[in-house]
Amino acid sequence: MKFLRTSLMLAGIGLLAMSVQSCKTKKVIAKPTPVERPAPPVEEKKPEPVEAPKPAPAPVAEKPNYSFNNVQFEFNSGVLKTESFEVLDRIATEIKKDPSVKFVINGHSSIEGSAAHNMSLSVDRANSVKLYLVNAGVNSANLSVKGHGATQPAAPNSTEEGRVLNRRVEVKRN
Repeated sequence: MKFLRTSLMLAGIGLLAMSVQSCKTKKVIAKPTPVERPAPPVEEKKPEPVEAPKPAPAPVAEKPNYSFNNVQFEFNSGVLKTESFEVLDRIATEIKKDPSVKFVINGHSSIEGSAAHNMSLSVDRANSVKLYLVNAGVNSANLSVKGHGATQPAAPNSTEEGRVLNRRVEVKRN
């Protein structure tokens, strides 16, 4: 046991000595100073007459297109679909063209579920669209949210295709 302790102590001292050696600073060799050469003589040139800059044509303001596609949602969900991001990016681009225009974000749902649940779900859907648009740079003061529940269907709720179309958010000019 004593032998093991002594050998470990010696190994530790040896490692310490090697690490101290590697930490010593190295001498810095001074670099020679560069020799300055005289600059070649500069010929004086007569300044050329400067033409007056032509005024740039005024940028033509592109008119915003406010006919937006609906943003679709999954059954019983207020989470945006990844397919909706492209539509929402286009909506944000058009809205930012004229920041003075106000918009209403109308949330809708299909007929499945209670009226209170559908109303809450439609408001949640509209708020998720508003949050996306605000994060895309749209002024939140120009956006208002309204939930309609299942009161304004875009298609009959008798088929699954119709119910899918009713799970939507519409962005309309106020």
